[in-house]
Formats: sequence, structure tokens, C-alpha cells
Amino acid sequence: MTRALVAAGVLAMFAASTPVLAQGNSQAHKKNPPPSRSDLTPSSAPVTTAIGGATPFAWVDDASLLETGAVSIAISVVRWQGTDVSEVDMPVVDATVGLAPRVHLAMTVPRVMGSADPAGAAGGVGTSYFSAKIALVNDAARSVKLSVAPTLEVLGQGVLQSLTPGARRAHFGLPVSAEVNRGGLQLYGGAGYFSRGVWFAGGGVGGRATGKVYVSCGYSRSWRRSEGLSIPIADRDRNDISGAASYALAPHVNVYAALARTVGTLEENGAGTTVSGGAQFFFARPAGRPAGGTPRRQ
Repeated sequence: MTRALVAAGVLAMFAASTPVLAQGNSQAHKKNPPPSRSDLTPSSAPVTTAIGGATPFAWVDDASLLETGAVSIAISVVRWQGTDVSEVDMPVVDATVGLAPRVHLAMTVPRVMGSADPAGAAGGVGTSYFSAKIALVNDAARSVKLSVAPTLEVLGQGVLQSLTPGARRAHFGLPVSAEVNRGGLQLYGGAGYFSRGVWFAGGGVGGRATGKVYVSCGYSRSWRRSEGLSIPIADRDRNDISGAASYALAPHVNVYAALARTVGTLEENGAGTTVSGGAQFFFARPAGRPAGGTPRRQ
């Protein structure tokens, strides 16, 4: 039943991403900016629920934490394709450290492959995130969790150039995540705000397809309320549907792939398709690991 429900969810999400719904009608028909130049939250797929640690830009996340003393390091490649421009981030480095029973530290730092096109990808270190995820509720009896993740966002040069002159590079964010586990399914949702005026929200579902394979799907939306932008405030939003799968390649190694697609999104807001894949490595104490070798998530 769990496998069928998750598979049905993935199919439903991607059935919605037909050409009719995939893009909004651009009012100005401008070249859509790649993620390294967009001021909206980059698209993400809920890979985190599958493998126990941070993966690229997953702000709509579950509420689980890495166990104390565990370390997760992920290396991935992300490719975004718009109507007439593309971007490759390689590598994207994610690291998570279980600091205490209710706290883990995480960071995401991407390297953007530059483009000769002035409107293309802005090469160099992309927008990076540094956070402390804190468990507020961990009710094992009801399988309910709630966490908050105060986050420092350091904008990449391309995003900084798209904002008004004099804009700050460092900003504060506050993602909040909730999670419920029922009958082998993991339901999660999240929402949050970044101090540069960006809000986001979304949710998803995941579950194990086999003993070594985990699949998930989700929806996320980000929007901006700041004034002084060339696009009307009502049109400053981005909507993504996504799906992901991970496979336990070895006791301490997982590989994963994810696909995300915008729906009802203007080209000016980064409409396009994002494909990502990578490997994640775990380091933990021998005690406390479940079958398969992945460190227990709290």
C-alpha cells in the first residue's frame, strides 16, 4: 500500500507538469534568468527525507534531525534548463553535523559554472546557506515532529546584481518544518521567510519502495513582497513540483536523483526544469544505526 500511494503521488505531480501548465504567460517575454540570477528561492526536490541529511536547497524539508555525533556529506550536480538559457551547478557541497540531541548544523555551498552570455549563469560561488536545525517537538508516541532552522543566507554575485543597488549580501531566514509518520508514509510540510522579502511554503510525501529505495514527491512555492521590482508584486512567485528517489548503495553511501518542474510560473521568475543527482556519505558511531547503515534520524 505504501509503495502504491507514493508512486501514485509521484505520477500525479508530474502529470500536472504538462506544457499547458508548465509555464506562466510571460508579460514581457524576457529571457528568463537562471537560478544564479534569480531572487526567488531555487527549486528543490524533497531528497532529504530519503537519506537522512541536507541536499541542495531543500527548504521545504521534514522535521527530522541527524543523530548526535553523526556527519553527512553530499556532493551533487544540479542542472536547470529554461526556455533559452541553462545553468549547471557543480559541485554542490552539503554538510550536516549532529551537534546535540535536538540540534544539527548544516550548510549548502554551490559552485556555479559561468556562461559567456551576459544574461546567463553567473559563475563562481552561488547563493549559500548555513543553518542550525532545532527540534521543538519530537513526540515518538504520535509520530509527530516540529523543527525550526534559523538560517544565514549569503547571496551569490549574480543574485546581488539583480537587486537594487546597495542591497545587502547576507540575510536571515527562518524555515519551520512539520512531519507526521503514518502507516509507513512520511508526510511533511514547511514554510518560512527570508529577510530580503522572500516567503516560501510547501509540502510532500515519501516512503520506502523497497528496503533500499526511498521515493518522494512534493510541491513548493516562493514569492516576494518587496517593492521597487520591474515585475508586479502579484506576479513575483515561483511554483515547483518535484520528485526524487534514493538508493542505499552501501552501508554508508546513498545515491540519489531528483527532478523538479515549474508550473504556472513566468519566465521572468525562473520557469524551467531542474535535474539533480549525487551521492551522500555518512559517518557515525557504530551504535544507533538501523538496518542498512544509515544513521538514525531523531
